[in-house]
Amino acid sequence: MVRAGDPDIAVLMAQLAANAAEIAALKAEKAALSRRVVKLEEELALARLHRFAPRSEKHIDRLFNEAEAAADGDDRDYGDDVADLPDTGLPAVEVQAGKKRGRKPLPADLPRERVEYDLPEDQKSCPCCQGQMHRMGEAVSEQLHIEVKAKVLQNVRFKYACRHCDRTGINTPVVIAPMPKQPLPGSIATASTLAFALVHKYVDGTPLYRVAQTFERAGVPISRGALAHWVIGSSEKHLHRIYDALRLRLRSQSLIHGDETTVQVLKEKDKEATSTYMWAYRSGEDSDEPIVLLDYQPGCGQIHPQTFLGKYRGILMTDGYTAWRTLDGATHVGCMAHSRRRFVEALKTRKNGGGPPEQALRLFEQLYRIERQAREIKPDLGETQADCIHRFRQHHSLPVLNALKVWLDNIAPKVVPDTKFGDAVSYTLNQWDYLTRYTRDGRMPIDNNILERDIRVFATGRKSWLFSDTADGAKASAVIYSLMLTCRACGIDPLTWLRHVLTELPQRDEAADVVDLLPFNFSKNSAG
Repeated sequence: MVRAGDPDIAVLMAQLAANAAEIAALKAEKAALSRRVVKLEEELALARLHRFAPRSEKHIDRLFNEAEAAADGDDRDYGDDVADLPDTGLPAVEVQAGKKRGRKPLPADLPRERVEYDLPEDQKSCPCCQGQMHRMGEAVSEQLHIEVKAKVLQNVRFKYACRHCDRTGINTPVVIAPMPKQPLPGSIATASTLAFALVHKYVDGTPLYRVAQTFERAGVPISRGALAHWVIGSSEKHLHRIYDALRLRLRSQSLIHGDETTVQVLKEKDKEATSTYMWAYRSGEDSDEPIVLLDYQPGCGQIHPQTFLGKYRGILMTDGYTAWRTLDGATHVGCMAHSRRRFVEALKTRKNGGGPPEQALRLFEQLYRIERQAREIKPDLGETQADCIHRFRQHHSLPVLNALKVWLDNIAPKVVPDTKFGDAVSYTLNQWDYLTRYTRDGRMPIDNNILERDIRVFATGRKSWLFSDTADGAKASAVIYSLMLTCRACGIDPLTWLRHVLTELPQRDEAADVVDLLPFNFSKNSAG
């Protein structure tokens, strides 16, 4: 019986449905906020680590405390998914002896100058019997002595004239002795001075205003504008020829590493100061012609690597950035270090350590241990080093990769996507084909670390000079950084090389061959 004034059943049902929908919406909002809190806590933990803790990505192989792991709420949803290390028959690692401590001797090739200290004549008598003592030997100690001095070169060009024409002729011809062409005509800087300034900025990471202070302390006031002219002039007039030759050589190599980083340019037309890029390219670690090149571009689009590499058909090692993968003719290989680094960050965000991120890192450590030993294995008779590495990987690396893949597939449905660990798992699975492709060819590296180490030199310098004022300055910096990093990869002194090249290039026509001046062809004796 329905009483007067009682609400209608339909209205009650509608209210219940609305309440249920509101409760569901609140629960969804709470879950989203909880995930956001987890993400922000992870970001805060990483920010604190970046600011206060060491930056090393090395993982200490340790057994985590089971009680702590059980108390850590991050592990409760992962069940019994424990990554077991497969037995691949990998040889045991020999423990290397620690490095010897103490001062290293000074290089034997440095010139030695004897500074002799003798006793006064009145002290050469024996303190015991007063007899005359004889010299029985000498005690030699060595110190490092460095002098940096500036001097002025007076280029004196003798003039000649004809006395007969002077007496009898209308015009008297005057002939003046020529001098070698200078790197920057009209400038006071010699090739050695230019090399000194370029090495200070691009090897030592010294901003130009501090280079100017160095000259001022030496008693030679040089403005920052003049130094910028030296940098851009050296690049545009001469060093670009070496850069272009290296670029052609790099394209002919079977393996190229690629990466990119940002650079700030204040006066780039129609661009914000923070939206420009320095693209980086490098030859393989085992290349007979080590080459490292930087390419300044006003953006991060795919057109830039496509233009630089052209129709490259070799192996291209990069990270997961899609712009690299648009080079259709190249064989693309993914960087295992990028995947591993995500698990390192996931481990750092955990309050008690351990857990699934550490289990994944154990498998990564096994893969890198295999790579270290693969480099030390000697090939069989008639086998190339690449074939030997390929065979070693097939036997040892594939079981570890298979175990890692099974573990990732099992744990992927259980992870929270918007977390560092979820990001690590999804990235690794999405890039799996590229990450594991290195096992198919012994020439392929496992990661892009060799180029990242080179870029670190640029990134360290960027913290000092902060930005490039103009696009021309950024392009000049890309050229000179490339040459300095290539010298570093070739193991030659950049100052000695620059002195020689900046002296020699002005004497050669623009179309002349410069192959003998490339860093890997350069001999220190040629600059003597």
